Amino acid sequence: MPEPDVLTIHELAALLRVGLKTAYTLAQNGEVPGFKVGGQWRFRRRDIEAWIDEQTRLAQKGGER
Repeated sequence: MPEPDVLTIHELAALLRVGLKTAYTLAQNGEVPGFKVGGQWRFRRRDIEAWIDEQTRLAQKGGER
């Protein structure tokens, strides 16, 4: 079965391997790209994957000296 293109907050938390409260905080603070549908958070998988890639690049750049 293919992975969904749009994730729920629970799926985001599982993908990032963080707690649900952390996922909500990231979303509410605009730290991860998401949108609300009927008051519930949704996240496009491709946006989250791009965000993960960017976070990885930033972490690697920060570690260079």
